[in-house]
Amino acid sequence: MDRPPENLSDGQPPFWKQRRNLVAFLAFLGFFNVYTLRVNLSVGIVAMTSSSDTQTSEFNWGPELRGAILSSFFYGYISTQLIGGLLGAKIGGVKLIGYGVFSTAILTIFTPLAARYSVYLVIVLRVIEGVFEGVVYPGIHAVWSRWAPPAERTRLGSFAFSGSFVGTVIGYPLCGWLAEKYGWPSTFYVPGLLAIIWCVVWLTCITESPVEDKHITKEELKYIVDSIGPTDDTKTSFLDYPWKDILTSMPVWAITCSHFCENWGFYTLLTQLPSYMNDVLKFNIGKGSLLSALPYLVMSIILQFSGFFVDWLRKNEILTTTQVRKVFNCGAFVSQTIFMYLASNSTSEVGSIICLTMAVGLGAFAWSGFSINPLDIAPQYASILLGISNTFATIPGIVSPMLAGIIVQNKSAEEWQWVFLISSGIYMFGAVFYGIFASGERQPWATIKIEEKNGHDNKTFDIKV
Repeated sequence: MDRPPENLSDGQPPFWKQRRNLVAFLAFLGFFNVYTLRVNLSVGIVAMTSSSDTQTSEFNWGPELRGAILSSFFYGYISTQLIGGLLGAKIGGVKLIGYGVFSTAILTIFTPLAARYSVYLVIVLRVIEGVFEGVVYPGIHAVWSRWAPPAERTRLGSFAFSGSFVGTVIGYPLCGWLAEKYGWPSTFYVPGLLAIIWCVVWLTCITESPVEDKHITKEELKYIVDSIGPTDDTKTSFLDYPWKDILTSMPVWAITCSHFCENWGFYTLLTQLPSYMNDVLKFNIGKGSLLSALPYLVMSIILQFSGFFVDWLRKNEILTTTQVRKVFNCGAFVSQTIFMYLASNSTSEVGSIICLTMAVGLGAFAWSGFSINPLDIAPQYASILLGISNTFATIPGIVSPMLAGIIVQNKSAEEWQWVFLISSGIYMFGAVFYGIFASGERQPWATIKIEEKNGHDNKTFDIKV
């Protein structure tokens, strides 16, 4: 059965002293920084290329060039997803994440200098930033495979991932305020510096596994180790992994398809919403940046509750893991399909903002489905599965900004309508595919066999965590 194990948490320290919660909190702050390092360009590029009554634009970049700049990050990002997953499974995710974010932050700080030298140098820098940041998402599943008890996976994982959306919520208005108050270069300097500070704290305080943590209590360590069970750390070669089974597994492709579809709508609005606010709704950069953050505010709030709710449903055996993943994932996608379609046909400012806010915000329920799903079906390979799914899920980051740049030539509402309709159709496809093929059960190829020797008798057990 695909139910979580019984509660083993008796005798543990209070919530605020549990080290796994510190890992989740610092991971939350890490994803917060990761996304401020992304949205800064979406806001900054508007300030860099827009004219007003008081100033002229510093750069004369057309819509197609802006689309190419915004998508360039993902060319590097897609190249290291699987590498990050493999390295995470091999060496753990803590250092992988820390040094990946640190490198991205340093390059972000140099972006204003690069922009004033050559637009092509900006594109190169963004590609390299993507290379370093590409290991972060696979890396976090390597962390959770060692730190997160099965009964708490959704809560811990969803809370950490919600940092991405809180980072977007704060990053949009913060960068808009910085651009207006101190000029567009500050939208790169401030997020870069904050990310560097976080990297130092993360690398200093968090270990690759609870066994290595000098501050964890014996009770918490025993609970985590007993809950997770054997992790199959004996594998030493990438060739030992069941690649054929992984690549032919429909539950793996259900996760991958769902990740792709969610990211299409997410990246479309992440990169294009400030431009839509400016082009169609005629909001200035300050107001546009603030309103652009609303969808991610809704998303981050929902994520705080959805993770607890999923784990509660599983713990009380109201729904199996398979059922809860499908209900949350597919329900979110159908809702997003409807609201994105309504946004495409909206004729009012308020209606457009409400529909786009709901279209993105309800995606939080999907993240409690597909994003934690690799830990259900193959926890020891979870970082690799996320590396595979995020490789395909990065394609929307490359294609959607460029496609929007091609479609939106005259900055008209009719052109933006097509951008939203495409996202609506992709969400619907994701709901159908995940609903048919997803699973919450540990897959046969991910079952760990251990031997118990009792006298002269050897017994082999299949361990399903």
